[in-house]
Amino acid sequence: MKTLWAPWRMEYILGEKDKGCVFCLAQKERPEYTLFVGRTTMVVANKYPYINGHLLVAPVRHISRLDELSLEEMGLLTKTVEQSIAILKKVMNPDGFNVGLNLGKVAGAGVEEHLHFHIVPRWFGDVNALAVFADVRVIPEHILATHANLKPHFAEMDPSKWK
Repeated sequence: MKTLWAPWRMEYILGEKDKGCVFCLAQKERPEYTLFVGRTTMVVANKYPYINGHLLVAPVRHISRLDELSLEEMGLLTKTVEQSIAILKKVMNPDGFNVGLNLGKVAGAGVEEHLHFHIVPRWFGDVNALAVFADVRVIPEHILATHANLKPHFAEMDPSKWK
């Protein structure tokens, strides 16, 4: 049996957790993870991704349920997901995506107090099956390198031009 070491995971497992909502903190205090903050939506790189380019799209407003979104917020949130996927396609050229949200702790929400969508790029032959078989993830690029590659494209995102 081979061993794949992932010592950076200990920071998440044993490290001190941020006080407060990670999405609310990301708007002002975490520029190294924040890719976009608009009037109603934001995009943040997942600090503990399943794979490179794993993004989180959330409303700016601190809410936990879909029925708390206004119709405008729902539309802009969905549009931000779509635009984020377009940027990931352009920059990272994945073969597909997993997109979804987990509502409630029992459904897998790690941050249940602030609604957010996950966008997970997928490539043919990626090694995400390791997470199923061996509780291991292989992420070939550091999150700050991924952030540097994506940030200029999110800087060009202009919600006022969305149809």
